[in-house]
Amino acid sequence: MTFSSRAGLEATTAMLDRHLRTYWSHLQTRDISVPIGTEYMLSDIAVSSKTDDGNIFADVATRLTPTDGMFDNDVNMISFFWGETYNGIKYANTITSFIDNVPGLDELTKQEFLGRAYFHRSFRYLALCFQFKDVPLVTKILTVPKQNYKTTSREAILEMITSDMEKAVEWVPEQSKMAYIGMINKGACRQLLIKCYLATGQWDKAIAQADILINQSGYTLMNATFGTFDNPSPVAWPVTRNVIWDLHRPVNKAIAANKEAILVMPNREGTDATIRYKSMRNWGPMWNQAALKSPSGKVLLSVAKTDSKYRAEYDINGAVGRGIAMIRPTHFAQFGLWSVNGLDDATDLRHSSTVGNWARMEMLKYNDPTDANYGQNLRLYNGTTLLCTDTIRSWFNWPHYKIYIDDPVFLATPTSNRNDGGAADWYCYRLAETYLLRAEAQFYKGNVGAATEDVNAVRRRAKCSQLYTTVNIGDIVNERARELYMEEWRHMELSRISYSLALSGKTDEWGNTYSINTLADNSYWYQRIQHYNDYYNKNKVTVRNRKYTITPYNIYWPIPQNAINSNLYGKLRQNSGYSGFDVSTEIWTRWQDAVADEDTN
Repeated sequence: MTFSSRAGLEATTAMLDRHLRTYWSHLQTRDISVPIGTEYMLSDIAVSSKTDDGNIFADVATRLTPTDGMFDNDVNMISFFWGETYNGIKYANTITSFIDNVPGLDELTKQEFLGRAYFHRSFRYLALCFQFKDVPLVTKILTVPKQNYKTTSREAILEMITSDMEKAVEWVPEQSKMAYIGMINKGACRQLLIKCYLATGQWDKAIAQADILINQSGYTLMNATFGTFDNPSPVAWPVTRNVIWDLHRPVNKAIAANKEAILVMPNREGTDATIRYKSMRNWGPMWNQAALKSPSGKVLLSVAKTDSKYRAEYDINGAVGRGIAMIRPTHFAQFGLWSVNGLDDATDLRHSSTVGNWARMEMLKYNDPTDANYGQNLRLYNGTTLLCTDTIRSWFNWPHYKIYIDDPVFLATPTSNRNDGGAADWYCYRLAETYLLRAEAQFYKGNVGAATEDVNAVRRRAKCSQLYTTVNIGDIVNERARELYMEEWRHMELSRISYSLALSGKTDEWGNTYSINTLADNSYWYQRIQHYNDYYNKNKVTVRNRKYTITPYNIYWPIPQNAINSNLYGKLRQNSGYSGFDVSTEIWTRWQDAVADEDTN
């Protein structure tokens, strides 16, 4: 693709903006499984949970391979991250490669387009560096296919994208100077630059950029209710209006009153870019299967409003959606995560069942009018008898305020008994994360008091009763889990934090220190899984004859074998632990050399 007009640049930039959202939603509405779920099932706070699937991605240690373990289907979407990330890089490179061919562009306009392209390319390379580690560096559109790529070291790529993002922060305008929401703005560039500085050990620069974003850019944490109060099921699931609920209503994410949103990814019904997340179906419990019964043996009903058994006050489907639990939160994510200072923080709005934000299975009610237990709250046991035979998929608590999205098909169809979740604007970056990024940088510098204050700023907004007197890296990472569920890429961020923590030389909450050269042998990511994830490597749970296992080297995903095979005249380096790894495989250690080599075939 080449350009002859500004319209071509704008179309490609719009394609990049739209493509960014696909990591959360996929390229099209999918009935089950979306990409972001893979990031969570390989972390401390969730696991794969589709128990009726013989290929359930539980035994990661043996199944995640360069060939068989990259399915890009309902099991995991690792190959999606590889393929679509390089597609996004290609779109960005189209702009950087051909912008000089567009006549009539003044220098400021050219820089603005380049800055946005740099954001998109850097966003994707940052992800690749912490999902896959050392990867091929592609920075231009070639006229002749290149089949002799070499791998470029992560450190070299991080150096390049950090330099690119420094330019982007200068060149891209503030959102207040832009006509449209969803285009890359200066605030988004600054947030990404902070992450680049954290990944390159430049703590002072990260703090300086966060200071500007927090204090000088027009953003502020939302501390009071605002926008539209969307209370979709007031009879069966009444919500007491609160700021956390309002902050995560799709209708409020992109409005001018929302001063916390840095970068929103628009996704609206009735447009040519509509992708329905099916969030409740993917991430909610499967409460309507036969594995979950009342003490009298009745199942919960998922009935349409036209059904004679329908009762508005017991409409579970309408209230929380009809989930199938493609992933499920760990015990830690449901319970231990919310303990601060040794106490369960009862007032934290993000974990509050009282206001309706946090859903517990016991809040649902048996809803079959013929059931002797009709109208009673669900319970897991009847005396000593377990009432749920699939507790992986059908019994867990979840952040209702995050995953509830109105489903237009369900709402428009009285005969429907499937409330899956529709299209929704989604956050890419919020100011709450900026506070937590600054806390991380302050911690690495040894400024624990400043780090503590930043974490507490996020907690105060959530109306927490328990504030920290001092924080360690675990407290900061825990706060990310509380605040950024289904916003951050959990595995990738834990991999990045593992690298930054190793660079800093600071200890984790158990007193461990790490080396950047041996993270495939032991990392903070792996230690969090060992300490907090009650599935992996605990030898407690077997599904379809598969045990939940994961290894230290799974912090980095395997380079796909088809990418290695298609590089006919060169050799890409496979990651340690996977078949084909060869430490002697040469890699570029300077990004400039990799770029210079791109024109050789």
